[in-house]
Amino acid sequence: MINPIWLRSFCTLVEVGHFTRTAERLHMTQSGVSQHVHKLEDQLGQPLLARQGKQFTLTDAGERLYRGARDIIQSLSDLEQQVGMDPAHEGVVRVMSPGSLGLKLYPQLLALQQQHAKLVIDYRFAPNGDVEKAVARQSADIGFMTRRSSLEEVGCDPVAEEALVLVTPAGVADPGWEQLQALGFIDHPDGDHHAGLLLSANYAEFQHSSQFAQVGFSNQINLILEPVSMGLGFTVLPAHAVESFKKPQSVRAFQLPHPVSETLYLCTRRNKAVPNRVSTVIAEAKKCL
Repeated sequence: MINPIWLRSFCTLVEVGHFTRTAERLHMTQSGVSQHVHKLEDQLGQPLLARQGKQFTLTDAGERLYRGARDIIQSLSDLEQQVGMDPAHEGVVRVMSPGSLGLKLYPQLLALQQQHAKLVIDYRFAPNGDVEKAVARQSADIGFMTRRSSLEEVGCDPVAEEALVLVTPAGVADPGWEQLQALGFIDHPDGDHHAGLLLSANYAEFQHSSQFAQVGFSNQINLILEPVSMGLGFTVLPAHAVESFKKPQSVRAFQLPHPVSETLYLCTRRNKAVPNRVSTVIAEAKKCL
């Protein structure tokens, strides 16, 4: 394989037409430039220059080498620049989070993308387990979770708190234990977990969400409150999900006497450098939380 440093010296010499000026441009000695040309000639077994004192012309082999080498040298130079570039507002940033948090973050990150045309936000809604797996296998640059990751490859930092809210149909005035039992529970993928956290802190009777009749289920975060709004049951959700519901007048959110919040964790691949574009998105996300 031809040494690209020798090729660069040769191409620069052809373009400059003078050994001394070539050496100055490449920050080399004149003898160093000559050595590179001689090494190329030795490797290729062909004279590349026809020398006349301090002047030279290209041989046929030299012409052929220059025609092929100049594009290679330019490509290597472009590649070096591309690898070295780390723009703060260009490229794809892949983000994953549970749905409630996504309802709050995604519009804000899209607003950031509007400001920077070359920045692309790839946002996926997923439960905690899928988020940590994606960060571990590097199919997501940033993950937000409502618990610490159990995977060694994933580093987590607490960044915010998200309150849990009891949500009933609008006509409920006092969500006592008997009232909740009469309504029944609208479940969702994190329903048992959220109910366990909030209801156990506020109702002495609570042991498990199975104490309530399950009267509905949805895995779409923006639809969980639809059956609640129709009077079909109650649920427990993070505040972000409740705030984003399109018909707030049809439900009632209760801040119970003993508030409970979930810690939100920012997760990235451990021991992996964070590109500037990802740092930009992380900073914007933190401002929103």
